[in-house]
Amino acid sequence: MKKTAIAWRAEPKKEEYPSAYRFLSLIQRPKHAKRTIDRLRRAAVSEHKAIDVLRASREPLLDVTNSHVKEDHNKIVAGEKLSPPMLVRDPRNSRVIIVDGYHRICAVCSFDEDAGIPCKIV
Repeated sequence: MKKTAIAWRAEPKKEEYPSAYRFLSLIQRPKHAKRTIDRLRRAAVSEHKAIDVLRASREPLLDVTNSHVKEDHNKIVAGEKLSPPMLVRDPRNSRVIIVDGYHRICAVCSFDEDAGIPCKIV
C-alpha cells in the first residue's frame, strides 16, 4: 500500500503565533508566554515521528470524525502544505505541550503514525 506524501511548510504561518500565544497565556503568565512565543519564532525546525509527539503530549488521538482533523486530513489528500506544529517542553510534568497543531498531528496519524513531522520545539 502506497503511503500518502505529506507536504509541509518550512515555517508556521505568521497568524498561528497569536493563537499559540492565546493558548499559552492560559497556562503561563502572559509575560512568560510572550517569551516562549519569541523562542518558538527563533527555534529551528526538527523532525519527530507523529506518534511520538502525540505520546509525549499525552493527548488522545482524535480521528477524522473530528471536524478539525477532517479538514487537515482533506488538506493532506489535496497536497496542501501544512504548518509545522509548535511544541513546548514541560519537564516538570515529563511531557510536551502542543501549543499549535494538535489536529494536524492527529490528521497525520490517520495516514501514518510513523510519519516524520517537522516541529518547532522549545
